[in-house]
Amino acid sequence: MKKIILLSIVFLAISSCKKENQENGKLNIVTTTTMITDLVKNIGGDHINLQGLMGSGVDPHLYKASEGDVTKLVNADIIFYNGLHLEGKLVEVFEKMESQTKTPIALAEEIDKSTLIGSDYFAFNYDPHVWFNIAYFKQFAKKVTQVLSEKDPKNAENYSENEKQYLIKLDALQENIKATIETLPQEKRILVTAHDAFNYFGKNYAFEVVGLQGLSTATEAGVQDVQKLAAFIIDKKVKAIFVESSVPKRTIEALQAAVKSKGHEVIIGGTLFSDALGNAGTIEGTYIGMFEYNVNTIVNALR
Repeated sequence: MKKIILLSIVFLAISSCKKENQENGKLNIVTTTTMITDLVKNIGGDHINLQGLMGSGVDPHLYKASEGDVTKLVNADIIFYNGLHLEGKLVEVFEKMESQTKTPIALAEEIDKSTLIGSDYFAFNYDPHVWFNIAYFKQFAKKVTQVLSEKDPKNAENYSENEKQYLIKLDALQENIKATIETLPQEKRILVTAHDAFNYFGKNYAFEVVGLQGLSTATEAGVQDVQKLAAFIIDKKVKAIFVESSVPKRTIEALQAAVKSKGHEVIIGGTLFSDALGNAGTIEGTYIGMFEYNVNTIVNALR
């Protein structure tokens, strides 16, 4: 019933709502995840009005749009979202908007599907956590620049320059990450987390990645899953496992307890930022800072 009511609100809002004029004449941009919000902020700078729907610690897999969110979406000139079913509960809202000539832009649709990681749990779907491949995030940056420039050609040169400077920073991030990870022996590169958010990271940096839950946090881990992973940790002599900021830590604590019940010890190596950035104003509150923080946390705990 709530879903029907919300979709009705979307239809009525799109049909009857007149976009409020912005006194500053800037584009109204709405984004979903904190990673995309940070990206668009870097490219758009002071030339856009930017509103992100999700905040720090928010799980995009489970996020539901409020009536206030619908108003933001309807009044937006451009909507950027991840796609690949990451924002699962927003998909119907976006589809409704598409049918009314407003087309939200799924940035992950720019990626060559043949290079994506498939899902063992959902047929014909892909792992949506693509931002953990920095090369993919660079593609996001290019797409955002293209769209902003087409919508606001008078500031196209500024968007292009901002993209250029941001790509330089992403190049530096790649080099720093590689150097840090190279200090960790290959046999210690086993990353155990709350859910499968780090597969692209593992693929790029030769980590064996194991998540207690599946690609979506909507998939619950059962007792057998915990026991099986506990046995894996003991067999592989994994030193540390990790909590995620957007996933309740009880799942990892249950895993730690299961390992202990078998007469072994594994520490919780820290909290990683997977589906959301950290608080605004902190190092982890930016994409680049989050990535560096995660890698330092992982390497220090496993080493």
